[in-house]
This record gives sequence, C-alpha cells and structure tokens, in this order.
Amino acid sequence: MAKGLIRYWAAARAAAGTAEEPYDAATLAEALAAASAGRGADFERVLARSSFLVDGAPVGTRDPAGIALPEGGTVEVLPPFAGG
Repeated sequence: MAKGLIRYWAAARAAAGTAEEPYDAATLAEALAAASAGRGADFERVLARSSFLVDGAPVGTRDPAGIALPEGGTVEVLPPFAGG
C-alpha cells in the first residue's frame, strides 16, 4: 500500500465535496474505489468520464487496476472541460 494525495478538478471537485484527499492504496483502481465509497452515483458518473494523471503521467486507456500508485504520489482527477 502507498500513501499519497488525490486532487479533484472542476466537476470532480464539486461531486467529491472536496478539493483533495489522501489515498492509501496499491493501485489507481483501489484508490478510486475507496474514494467512491459513500459518495453515490453522481460522483461515480464523474469518475467514469474523467481522465487521470499519476504524478503528471497520463493514465490514458490503461486499466486502473494495473496502475501502481507511488508512495507520496499525486493522482489528478480531470473531468471533461468545456471550451477550446
């Protein structure tokens, strides 16, 4: 297990009710499951549409279960942004 920080942006921040929170998880999937616990369907919908960065590196289409989280790392949750 690694400890780090999840940062939420825009709609993800609104759905989470916080700008950031700690994680204690081995993988991105574990961290997102823990973050979702008790937050409901709106939060899960935002996560389903979001992109993720782990220490600045895009996760892209890789399975979150295969993304190991580093000790002291940062996960950025980026929902789709409007504009151009």
